[in-house]
Amino acid sequence: MNVFRRHREHHRTERSGWLRASVLGANDGIVSTASLLVGVAAAGADKHSVLVAGVAGLVAGAMSMAAGEYVSVHSQADTEKADLSRERAELEADPVAERRELTAIYVARGVEPELAARVARQLMARDALGAHARDELGITDALGARPVQAGLASAASFALGAALPLTVTVVMPAHGLIPAIASSSLAFLALLGAVAARVGGADALAGAGRVSVWGALAMAITAGAGALFGAAV
Repeated sequence: MNVFRRHREHHRTERSGWLRASVLGANDGIVSTASLLVGVAAAGADKHSVLVAGVAGLVAGAMSMAAGEYVSVHSQADTEKADLSRERAELEADPVAERRELTAIYVARGVEPELAARVARQLMARDALGAHARDELGITDALGARPVQAGLASAASFALGAALPLTVTVVMPAHGLIPAIASSSLAFLALLGAVAARVGGADALAGAGRVSVWGALAMAITAGAGALFGAAV
């Protein structure tokens, strides 16, 4: 019987790319759309105008999030590709020096020099570029940049987040719009923060508190700006 049974362990770091994009998108969707709705309502606009502004904010925000996240993560992917290309060239030019470099990395991590040299030799014999990408550059399949995935996750999560305060706007009467949007959005934000923290292995209460405080501040400032603009007009 083989005592070294292969198994697949799932770690939270494997979710970091899409989780970060999804949480950021949903959080922005709720905060920006709720703040926009509250600000427009505070300026004295009727319910139809508030809804039009909210829908426009949802579409514009989702597209902006998708484009921004795609460009950002694509830049990271370009950097990773450039580093891998340079490492590939160095391996072809001087594999012995690269093996010494990998050995030194393992020694610095606490492996005995003789064992480190043996490990470096065996790993490079199997996949030299993969070994250097992982242990020298810190590039792995789980944490590698995925621009399209990040962009789509951001757009979808932003739209989902923005739909929540918009739905409240549709179902609530005009005279109670501002408190309904603000209270429900803060509840949504707290839930999102708690869930995201739990998925990432952090404290749920702290996660809920962070996003709720910043969400409340954003809505308060936007409401004040809307009220001032409405009074001036």
